Amino acid sequence: MSKKISRPSADVVDTRRPSVFRTYRHPVRHALRQLAAQITTPLLPDDYLKLANPLWSARELRGRILDVRRETEDSATLVIKPGWGFSFDYQPGQYIGIGLLIDGRWRWRSYSLTSSPVTSERTVTITVKAMPEGFLSTHLVAGVAPGTIVRLAAPQGNFVLPDPAPPALLFVTAGSGITPVMSMLRTLVRRHQITDVVHLHSAPTAADVLFAGELEQLARDQAGYQLRVRTTRSQGRLDLSRLDEEVPDWRDRQTWACGPEGMLNAAERAWSAAGIGDRLHLERFAVSRAAPAGTGGTVTFAKSGKTAVADAATSLMDAGERAGVQMPFGCRMGICQSCVVPLAEGHVRDLRTGVEHEPGTRVQTCISAASGDCVLEI
Repeated sequence: MSKKISRPSADVVDTRRPSVFRTYRHPVRHALRQLAAQITTPLLPDDYLKLANPLWSARELRGRILDVRRETEDSATLVIKPGWGFSFDYQPGQYIGIGLLIDGRWRWRSYSLTSSPVTSERTVTITVKAMPEGFLSTHLVAGVAPGTIVRLAAPQGNFVLPDPAPPALLFVTAGSGITPVMSMLRTLVRRHQITDVVHLHSAPTAADVLFAGELEQLARDQAGYQLRVRTTRSQGRLDLSRLDEEVPDWRDRQTWACGPEGMLNAAERAWSAAGIGDRLHLERFAVSRAAPAGTGGTVTFAKSGKTAVADAATSLMDAGERAGVQMPFGCRMGICQSCVVPLAEGHVRDLRTGVEHEPGTRVQTCISAASGDCVLEI
């Protein structure tokens, strides 16, 4: 079974509305002031690259938001042009990390790619649903302007569609869980591999269905694609224990499912009971963290000499970036191991499991927090 385990983003703890991006009455004068400041400031090699093109960087991936297209009342698709170093050979179903500078702080979240890698366009898309508790998602949907430069983390994830695709497929999605499957569907179309696809999708109302027009058109154009939309407010949730009524041959299909935790747990039970758990591939958007223990502590970054006071719920990566330390990163979800650094002194705690790590070990800074004062070799 294929599962993505991702951590809730830092934006969920801060629900303040973002401040409006500053505009300048005299943009030319402002640009000249910025240039003068750069000329009189010692520059690193990466700074010269940034002056030439803000999408060029030797130490991180960047991108520019080209367009923000509203999908539903509370969701939007962002078209992003990645900069130097981005690889377009990602697999349909993978996700990327995106970082946006708001009020002097980089806010990070990961979103499924909804674009297909089978394209000549040098852009990618993500589709974001604004969540009531999500500071960054709300900003991306309603507050970010085209032209904004963002940081990117390379595509990651094992919830992917193989090539060639299995001859008989079943997609089970709900809400924004349709986003990774949208990349798969678009890729299947471009590869001419839609032979026998059944897609069960649930949303509260018809107005909440992401990509509704495109899905309906796909069903009209492709004889091998069957779309069945369930509006849960009027029809109730999909009961996977009665799947025989919806898709009689579901046991013979390779299935990709993405959506709320309850739906995925029900799918695991149904496929396991049928003895075909290996035919079910799941995508989980979040993992439950262990309850914060202790009071955090002072984190010292030995090579830079910088320190940061962090509570028990703040990751070492977030603490370091707030202190101005250039922290290594990749997926920011505890999967890719790109953020691992040596723990020289003290103890840190895994935010997912609660397990404490001893001095002399290597720790993942994106999913670890201080458990008392500690020193990192970075």
